Amino acid sequence: MSFSLLPTWTAEALPAVTPTQLKRKGIRLLMLDFDNTIVPYTTDVPTEEMVHWLDSMAQSGIRLCVVSNSRNERVQRFCRAYDLPCITRAGKPGTRGIRECLEAYGVPRENAALVGDQIYTDTLAANLADVNAILVPAIDNHNFWLKARHVLELPFIYAAKKRRLES
Repeated sequence: MSFSLLPTWTAEALPAVTPTQLKRKGIRLLMLDFDNTIVPYTTDVPTEEMVHWLDSMAQSGIRLCVVSNSRNERVQRFCRAYDLPCITRAGKPGTRGIRECLEAYGVPRENAALVGDQIYTDTLAANLADVNAILVPAIDNHNFWLKARHVLELPFIYAAKKRRLES
C-alpha cells in the first residue's frame, strides 16, 4: 500500500488499452471506472468504438469489472446491457471496492489493474490497494469543477507522461 498520485501507466483513451498490452503486463483483471472513462457523465450510451472495445476485451479472456463511486442507476443499467459485473459506491480513493472486486475474482493484486480518468480517486485508490493504475484522459470535462480538477492534476499528468502503456 503506497500513497502515490502517479499511475503505473498512461494511455491515450480506454479503447487504446489492448488485450495484448495487458497480457504482456500480466493483467488478467481490468477494473474500469465508469463516468468519463467509459462514457461521459451525462449519458450511459457508449460510442461505437467503446462497444467494439468492450466486445474485443470480452473475447480476450481478460476479465472486466466496473468499479464506480456512482450511486446512479445508469451505471447498473449500462452494466446489465453490456453484461459487465459492477461494484457501485466503491468509495474511491478508498480501497473497499477494489478489494471486493479482487476477492470476487480471486485474482492476485499484481495481475489486476484499475483504469480511470481521475488521479485523486482512481489512481490513488489503485495505488493504495497495490494494484496497477492506468490513467486515461477524461472523455468530457463538461463543467467548471471537472475542468478545475483537471488543472490540479496537470503536474501529475506531466510527471507520468513517460509511463505509456505500450504493446
